[in-house]
Amino acid sequence: MSTYQPSLADRAQKRAFAALMRLPARLKRTLAGPPLVIDDAPLDLDVQMGLRILAALKTPEMTELEPTGARAVLEQESWMFGGPRVEVGEVQDLTIPGRGGPIPARLYRPPHVGGRLPLLLWFHGGGWVLGSIESHDRLARAICADAEVAVLNVGYRLAPEHRFPAAVDDSLDAFRWAREQAADLGIDPARIGVAGDSAGGTLAAVVSWTTTRSGEPAPSFQALFVPVTDLAARDTASYRHFASGFFLSAAEMRWNVDHYLGPDGDGTDPLASPLYAQDLSGLPPTYVAVAGFDVLRDEGVAYAERLAAAGVPVTLRRHRDAVHPFINILVTPLGQRALHEAVGAIRAGLGVGRMRLAGQDQGRG
Repeated sequence: MSTYQPSLADRAQKRAFAALMRLPARLKRTLAGPPLVIDDAPLDLDVQMGLRILAALKTPEMTELEPTGARAVLEQESWMFGGPRVEVGEVQDLTIPGRGGPIPARLYRPPHVGGRLPLLLWFHGGGWVLGSIESHDRLARAICADAEVAVLNVGYRLAPEHRFPAAVDDSLDAFRWAREQAADLGIDPARIGVAGDSAGGTLAAVVSWTTTRSGEPAPSFQALFVPVTDLAARDTASYRHFASGFFLSAAEMRWNVDHYLGPDGDGTDPLASPLYAQDLSGLPPTYVAVAGFDVLRDEGVAYAERLAAAGVPVTLRRHRDAVHPFINILVTPLGQRALHEAVGAIRAGLGVGRMRLAGQDQGRG
């Protein structure tokens, strides 16, 4: 679990970024440069400004760092851009027994909600190499409070210290444990969903597919944000268009996959790449959200299309003006809009009242 503590310089930089967000649009455009349009969609103004500033700062690429150094960078970025720390009803740090050893987790309960709660297991992003419970704590809190569901933030093992399938094993063990302990946790076992961003979205998809195929109780809903679904090909149009300059680069994805799978790993294994699963029928209702300016865009769309073709109820949401991983950039209006829509999908998927999703593409999208 991360022990990141922001420095005075970090705090000053965060205040400076917040001040930039308050600038008039005219001044933001001056800082961002001319509108960047690809596939008939303009990049979000705040995001474009932020990317230009990051490029000017010449910060090291993740691929230039060892995993421990890259992890520290991600923790800093998560604190910088993760938005305010939302108060929830209760937070409890847990240890889940796993086949590879104890799995740390954090359970959040919403305020002022009684009875047996729906539960959303959250698997954090970071390319299976980076990320932690702490890096996604603010997002988990926001989902818990706004969706009025319990959230279990899972700290699965990371590569290269623990290569594939360690993260898959931990994710499956966490889901099965949550189902088994539902009564003690005050959870409704019929309303347990899985979700995650990027590599975490992959893990959520694999948990759903594995449990469905085995015939055991499976998640009742899955939400996949900018998921990685194909670790083998990496030859899509989105990889060509957005190979560099849009936060997550093609080189960084290669770095992640090399650490995760190792030299002898098989990128076509469905437990690593859900897009290679032969049968996707019977999977739970699914919400897939992709970013327009993201190397992972096309494989996320392809997975949603395969789910729809297999008869799975699926909503595909294309945030055409966004970069990877927009759901974590909660200091921007774009991130807040994306969170609001995600909360609507989660509430609907886990049966919490009725909410309409704004501006979504549905079905085969």
